[in-house]
Amino acid sequence: MTAKTIVRPAGAPAPVGPYNHAVRVGDLLFCSGQIPLDPATGNLVGADTPTQTQRVLENIQAVLTHERLSFAHVLKTTVFLVDLADFAQMNEVYSRYFTRDFPARSTIQVAALPRGARVEIEVVAHY
Repeated sequence: MTAKTIVRPAGAPAPVGPYNHAVRVGDLLFCSGQIPLDPATGNLVGADTPTQTQRVLENIQAVLTHERLSFAHVLKTTVFLVDLADFAQMNEVYSRYFTRDFPARSTIQVAALPRGARVEIEVVAHY
C-alpha cells in the first residue's frame, strides 16, 4: 500500500473541520474543497461570487505552491455553487487561473456551503 502524506501549507486558511488541506498518495494530490476564507483572519471574503471564486482559487494556489505544483498540474476540479445562476461569473474568474489544457470539471448546485460561502472548489493534481 502506498503511504499517504498529509499536506498542511502555512499560507492557506486553517480547515474549518476535521480534515486536512490535502493528502498526497503516490503521484496524486487530493485537495479538500476550499471556501473563500482569508488565510490571515479565517473570515469569509466577499459577498459576491467573483470575489469569492478568486479567494478560493488563491487558497488552492497556496496548497499547490506548497507542493511545488501549479494549476497546470490539476487533473480534475469539482465546483460547488449555491446558485447555478452564478456559473458565468464563477467561470470568468476560473478561466484566469486555468488558461490552457483545462482539467476535467464538474459543477454542482448545492443547498448550502460552510460559513455561508457561495462557492467551493476541490481539485485533484498530479505531480
